[in-house]
Amino acid sequence: MKNKANWWLILGLLIVTALVGVFIPTGLAEQDYTNLNAGDTAWMLTATGLVLLMTPGLAFFYGGMIQSRNIISTMLQSYIAMGIVSVLWVVVGFSIAFGDSVGPEGFGLFGNPITYFMFRGVGGGTNPDLAPTFPFAVFAMFQLKFAIITPALITGSFAGRVRFRAYMLFMCLFIIFVYAPLAHWTWHPNGFLRNWGVLDFAGGTVVHMSAGFAALAGAIFLGRRKDANKEFKPANIPYILLGAGMLWFGWFGFNAGSALAANSVAASALVNTNTASAAAMLTWIFYDAAQGKKPSAVGAAIGLVVGLVAITPAAGFVSVGASIFIGVVAAMISNYAITLRTKSKLDDTLDVFPAHGMGGITGMILTAVFANEVGLIHGEITTFLYHLLALVIVGVFTFGGSLLLYKVTDLIVPMRISPHGEKIGLDLSQHEESYNFVYAEEQH
Repeated sequence: MKNKANWWLILGLLIVTALVGVFIPTGLAEQDYTNLNAGDTAWMLTATGLVLLMTPGLAFFYGGMIQSRNIISTMLQSYIAMGIVSVLWVVVGFSIAFGDSVGPEGFGLFGNPITYFMFRGVGGGTNPDLAPTFPFAVFAMFQLKFAIITPALITGSFAGRVRFRAYMLFMCLFIIFVYAPLAHWTWHPNGFLRNWGVLDFAGGTVVHMSAGFAALAGAIFLGRRKDANKEFKPANIPYILLGAGMLWFGWFGFNAGSALAANSVAASALVNTNTASAAAMLTWIFYDAAQGKKPSAVGAAIGLVVGLVAITPAAGFVSVGASIFIGVVAAMISNYAITLRTKSKLDDTLDVFPAHGMGGITGMILTAVFANEVGLIHGEITTFLYHLLALVIVGVFTFGGSLLLYKVTDLIVPMRISPHGEKIGLDLSQHEESYNFVYAEEQH
């Protein structure tokens, strides 16, 4: 009965939100339509769709890696983010990330939650600071897709042992108190990281480092799985390859779309994205083979994703030669990080921190090394030092903030699934569904 009451409460909140939205004035009267560029608008609409495709891609990528009894739950944890974050973004998330800056001039901390509450003022006109040549609504939707995939990335660290309701609550808290402020620091014109000259072209810091450190905190907080010492094989390797392919395809929107125009920077970002991913995939396979392992499909898939992660902060700032270097170095670092993780007591189920966290960190540092005109390789040290400082700030904020949010969530809804629920799998215990029907019948 208590569970039913909780679900009725959540449904009630959604209904109230819907009713509130009906009576919020649109604030579209002062929209500026004079600077709209058809080419930029068409490209950003396309890029937005490409980025959304990445989340189903991630669902298949993670779902193929986990045990068969947890495939549906793991995939649903990505899909549900598309629903929850989409509504939360319209209500208040976009305002906190890109609303009127709260904080001193040049040192913005977060956006005013009221600025674009219920997307008030977010329409078909342009915005001089954020979307100068295409509709502001498209910019808001483009940024939403980044917000969607970030908590979905985190789920790989505690796959197989988290309560679904608790995860949904944590996701809401994470977007409001961690992701949106970090996006404001990095991408808002008054954000302090942006004003320090910290370069994050498409989310290496905002998306991948934040997800990586939150994943590390989650793995620590939820503890080890009951069967963590048992080696398990991926349930569906074709799913992994399918998911990796969808991620690679969608990542062109993720990175090239972050040029916010159909221009030469977008073209450069696309070239760098593809090249870094290819270099990282090859490096992963060759590195494994050099250690006596056979080249594997799983290794190729992980390698290409690590390359995509690492090039993300640098995509529009570096040469294609540098993108190869970034892909190679990131693949070797993440591969070694996974090896270290397997020898430790840390149960990061799908190696989110070694792959996304370390990939994001590597990309962030190497961006400051190779960035055109301001990189360390060009004799400039200021950007590099600010990147190191930002690395510390972002790491402490995202790890500490996420750990606190896990504790708050756990006080409201216990996060760890029961031992029995973990044993039979989340597909059955949380959703009464099963990928493996024979296994489901045996459990019943």
